[in-house]
This record gives sequence, structure tokens and C-alpha cells, in this order.
Amino acid sequence: MVSFYLCRVRNRFSFQLRYFLYWLLFFVGAKVLFLFYHAGKTAALPAADVLGTLGYGLRLDASAAAYLSALPLLILLLGSLLGPRLPADRLIRFYTAVMGVVMAMFTVGDLELYRAWGFRLDATPLQYLNTPAEMAASAGSAPLLLLVALFIGVLLLAWKLYSALVGRLPAVPPGFSRLRAGLADVLQLALLVVPLRGGTQQIPVNQSDVYFSTRPFANHASVNVAWNVVNSLVLQSNTPTGYDFLPAATAGQLVGQLYTPQVPLPDSASTGLLRIRRPNVLFIILESFTAKLVGSTGGEKGITPNLDSLARTGVLFTNLYAVGDRSEKGLVGLLSGYPAQPTTSIIKYPSKTEHLPHLCRHLKAAGYHSHYYYGGELAFANMKSYLLSAGYDAFTERADFPLAQQNSKWGAHDHVLFDRMLQDLPRQRRPFFVTAFTLSSHEPYDVPMKARFPGADEENRFRSSVHYTDWALGRFLRQARTQPWWDSTLVVLVADHGHALPGWEQNYQPTKFRVPLLLAGGALRAEVRGREIATIGSQTDVPPTLLAQLGLPATDYRWGHNLLHPRQRPFAFYCYNNGFGLTMTDGTVMFDNVARREIWRTTPQVTDEQVRFGKAYQQASFADFLSR
Repeated sequence: MVSFYLCRVRNRFSFQLRYFLYWLLFFVGAKVLFLFYHAGKTAALPAADVLGTLGYGLRLDASAAAYLSALPLLILLLGSLLGPRLPADRLIRFYTAVMGVVMAMFTVGDLELYRAWGFRLDATPLQYLNTPAEMAASAGSAPLLLLVALFIGVLLLAWKLYSALVGRLPAVPPGFSRLRAGLADVLQLALLVVPLRGGTQQIPVNQSDVYFSTRPFANHASVNVAWNVVNSLVLQSNTPTGYDFLPAATAGQLVGQLYTPQVPLPDSASTGLLRIRRPNVLFIILESFTAKLVGSTGGEKGITPNLDSLARTGVLFTNLYAVGDRSEKGLVGLLSGYPAQPTTSIIKYPSKTEHLPHLCRHLKAAGYHSHYYYGGELAFANMKSYLLSAGYDAFTERADFPLAQQNSKWGAHDHVLFDRMLQDLPRQRRPFFVTAFTLSSHEPYDVPMKARFPGADEENRFRSSVHYTDWALGRFLRQARTQPWWDSTLVVLVADHGHALPGWEQNYQPTKFRVPLLLAGGALRAEVRGREIATIGSQTDVPPTLLAQLGLPATDYRWGHNLLHPRQRPFAFYCYNNGFGLTMTDGTVMFDNVARREIWRTTPQVTDEQVRFGKAYQQASFADFLSR
């Protein structure tokens, strides 16, 4: 009888421990699933690093488990005090079922997100909740059947684990007062503080505490997804503190050195590309046009024949880098000459973007008339507020196309967009600044023509989508050359960002960020056609370069530089999820802001001074973002 009584006490008051262990084992299992799903990357790790992802990651796993255990244990406490009046067991089981579904969604969604974006699930996808159709289109290339099967499998295993380890909540043993039971529950609830904080150290656990390896994938795999999502939401709701690598004055001086031009400057005869003072400007932004697929920039041959042909009669910049890896970051880089931010984007803050310089606004002051074309929804990623504040005279977006022409998951395919522009441009007031943003080469890479590269693999579908957009562009340009406005028009062709494909490159690698920039059109001087410029530059340099050609001041674009006026230290800075890369003539250094350590130097010639330049630029540019 005594042993039975002790067993009931043990079971009742071990419930908190068993419940906490349930979530801890759930997260360890999720980590194992992550490693198996990315088996290729896992196989490249030493065995010690594979085990390290589990061992070092336990602190965040325990913290997430403690957070998830807090409410059930509070219910347990109330159940001890109130007795049968509170159905504690049913409430706890219901809560666990709901959170189990949410955690399973996080776990499975993160698998494919990491493959596509190169970082663990955080609050980034929440930026796109107001455009669910575009979210669905982005997921179009994911193996949905496999992910659904994994989701169901995770739920079933979680249910079996709960049944085996936790089970039903035993009642308070007879003769054991509610007050004593409540005090015992309070004590155990208080003990959750230790795993919740990740230990007894002074500073609560954070993501950098589980970074242990020089191999980024091992560090990424050790992160707990649930903790990461909540942490990023908290960070978004609070003002970031910035990146304090150097004294602010030192960082400012180093950034200033990066923009120091060569002396003497080249004369205007060698830098002037235009034969007329105020040409029309047709600014075409090509979705995901990585330099890896553009033959004229050294990429694969035969994918962009029209762009490559145009390069032979235009001015091609062969070493341009995107500021970031998302469209909204590329837009701000190209149109406002503003750097990207790690973990966030300035486009999410209309109060900040309203004060950015913008090509449309500056050209309007010079007498230009403007129009923005996009086959999708401008509300996507908060682009519309940014573009409206720029002062475009008119917009054409998805809703302006007949339903029959909205034949892409994103909206209207690129040839439809270009056809609409051909109809409108003869009536466009001049000089004009017309911006067009393509979309067909975005995931899921569906194109309205026979795929140029057969096969269902994602790399060939991406190649085919880029080839289709190039075909649509060539078709548009052939017809545009017959229009009266062509001879007085400068065409700017540039990508919004690069791509991990082909090759599934890591999200920090410089080749992922290299994109083409091509100037073409009837407004170019004959003697500059076919010119190639190999100067290292960034999307932030595009506005000052363009304005210099138009004879307009570019002093507001302090993060950019005229690419035709060489710098003493040519460079391109880019941000990935929470780190940066700095490319200079000696190579590229990549840096992880969380681990506060370098990831890689592409050549032995990359110096410690270049690392300091990168830190200074990250610190100063993010401080500027915070101050706006």
C-alpha cells in the first residue's frame, strides 16, 4: 500500500519532468530529421561536427522546451489547487496537440526553406503573409508530397512519443492536500527558469551560444527552429542595437576610404556614354538573372542569347554584385543606391524609405515622366509603399491585366508584360523614366513555352525560365528598335539579385551575388558600343553612374559611386541572412555576424585590412539604417 502511494506521488510529480523531456526529445528528433534531409551537406561534415550539432544545440532545444512547458505546468498548478473543477489533463492535451501541429509545420517547412534560402526558418516569411498567392508561387518548386508525408510522419511520431512518455495526468494522491501539491508544482515550475535561460550564466542563451564550428552548416543545424522564429519576432518588435565591431569614428573613416576615387579622374570623353543630354530611360530589372547563366559575363553559354547579343552592341559591366538575396533588397539597392540589411529590410519601414533618395524622384525634378510595370502584385514584400513614396506617375500591375493574361502563378508572364509596354510607350510622355520588373524566372519557374532544358530537376527548370525571359526580352527589343522613341532611349538591364542555382551554392558565396548590368539603346554613342567594364561594383553604384551620364547630381546617393570613375579600392559589399561579404580586387571575405567570425577568404591575398573594411561597412551602413 505504501509503495502504491509512493508510485502515485512519483507519477504525479514527475509529470513536469516527463512533459519537458517530451519537447526536448521532439526537438532532438527534428534536428536529426534536418540532418537526414540535407544528407549531402551532413556527409561533408566531420563526425564530431555532426554530433556537435546535437550536443551544442541542446541549450536552445532545452530553452524552447521550457517555454513550451510553462503553460501546461501552470495548468497543472491550477489543477492541483482547484481539483476536479479544472479539467487539467484535457487542457494540457489540447494545448500539446495544437503546439505539436505548429512545431511540426515549423520543422517541415524549415527543411525546404533552408534548401532554398540557406538559413533556418525565422520571421522572414511573415513579410509575405499579405500576399498569399505569391507565397504559394514561391513554394511551387518544393516537393510538396514529400513535405506533406513528413509532416504527417512527424505528427504521428510525436503522438506516440507523448503517449509513451507523458500519458495522462495522474490525479493528486488521496491524502495529499491541494496546498502541498500546489507548492510542489510551484517549485518545479520555478526550476524551468534554468533551461529557459539556457543555463545559470548571467546572460540568457542566444543563437551564437550554439555556434561551435568553422563550418556554417554545422552551426545552422544546431539552431532550434521554434526558438529561432520567436527570437526573430522579438527582434523585429524591438529596435536592433547595431553591429559594434569598431569605434564609430574609425568605422566612418574606413568607409570613407572605400569611396576615395583614383587621382587623377578620367576625362569626360572617356566616361561619357550618351550622344544626347536627356534620353528616355528604360530601366528593366530582371528577376534572379544570376551572372552564372549569362554567357557574356562568363556564365553558361546558350541560355541568354538575346542578352549576350545585346552586350556586343552595348556597354557591359561584368563585375557587379547584388546588395542582398531578395527582390525587395535589390530594388532599394538599384533605385535608391542603398545597402541591404542583415535579418531585415528597410523596405518594411515606410517611415524610413520615404526619406531615401530615389531615381524616380530625382528624374522627375529634371522633367522626366514615369511609369512602373510589374506583372505581379505590387503589395508583395511592401514594394508598393516604397514605390508610391518615390513618386511614380503611374503603375501597371497584376490587376491591370485581363484574367486570361494572368497565366503565371505570380501574375502575367514576361512576354505579356513587354507587350503591354510596347502598346503604352508610344503614348508615354517624354523624356520618360519607365521601370519594369520581370517575374517569370522566379520560383516555381513555370513558363508558357516548351522548356528549353528538359527534365523536372530544379536547376534545368530555372535555366528554362531564364531562357524564356531572355526570349521575351529579345522579342520586345526587336520590336522596340522600330519605334520612334528608341533612338533617344537608354536601356538599363540589371538583375534584382543572383541565385544559388545552378550549383546550390551556400547563401554567403560571392558568385551567388554576381549579376549582369548592361547599358544599351539608341542613345549610346557609336564608339562606346561593345565596351566591357570589369570594375568591381555594387547595385548601389547604379544610380550615381546613371545620374552622372545624365549630367545630374548624385550627392544624395552616399552609398554609391560612379562606376566610370575608378576608386582606389574597388569593392562590392553584400548581406546574406545575418552576415556579409566584401569583394575587392584580391578576393572576397565572408563574415558571420552571429558567430562574429570569418567564414571564408576566397584567396590567400585577402588581408586582415579587408576584413576591417567589411566590418566598418556593416557597422556604418546599419547605423545609418537605424538612424533613418
